[in-house]
Amino acid sequence: MSDRLVWITGASSGIGKALAERMARDGWTVAVSARSKDALEKMAETSGGKIHSFPLDVTDEAASKALPAEIEAKLGPISTVVLAAGYHIPVDGAAFDPAPYRQLMEINYMGVVHALAGIVPLMTERRRGHVAIVSSVAGYAGLPTAAAYGATKAALNNMTEALKFDFDRVGIKLQLVCPGFVRTPLTDKNPFPMPMLMEVEDAAEALYQGLRSSRFEITFPKTFAFLVRRMSQLPYSLYFGAVKRGTKT
Repeated sequence: MSDRLVWITGASSGIGKALAERMARDGWTVAVSARSKDALEKMAETSGGKIHSFPLDVTDEAASKALPAEIEAKLGPISTVVLAAGYHIPVDGAAFDPAPYRQLMEINYMGVVHALAGIVPLMTERRRGHVAIVSSVAGYAGLPTAAAYGATKAALNNMTEALKFDFDRVGIKLQLVCPGFVRTPLTDKNPFPMPMLMEVEDAAEALYQGLRSSRFEITFPKTFAFLVRRMSQLPYSLYFGAVKRGTKT
């Protein structure tokens, strides 16, 4: 089973939780991490031995770097990593406050960096492995109330694209995951209509099927991701008007 051992961060809720449960049903051994120890232990207790709890605050660099080795000591070599830990704080730019920008960068961006620092050396030594970094279509272009959140996702997009050249060289499969709107506690914070909103179970299924593919970018719903990417290529004089109409802001 060590060939089907996946480590998922951000696994106590949302897409991370739904993906962990989906992969466990398909026979994977799943190591789950998040800050909520109780939620992780509940998942493990009801999984029939498929899900294993490894609590982690991804903003803790030392703990994040050490955890992959701890997981491997208990369960065997990690074959796949899905870095899905993330948070969202809607911001009002007219009442500018640096705090949410710093907080989200520590969780959404540096949390991924910290985890990579622990798992990449192990996979590089084996010259095999699979890493999926969960970003967002919010990283394609600026969206209302997402100045802090979207900046972290744009950083993830750029970093993942750049890392692919290096990971290809050492045999690590790298994928970038850019979901659209998925019904989770985080998107419930959005104060505007969310077009093509997906249920979390459907999003987890789309992500799982994407992990099994050879494509670099995994998007869902595909139509919405395609539209946002195309809109981001519009002249600004058209882009801002289109977003205002679409989000009723």
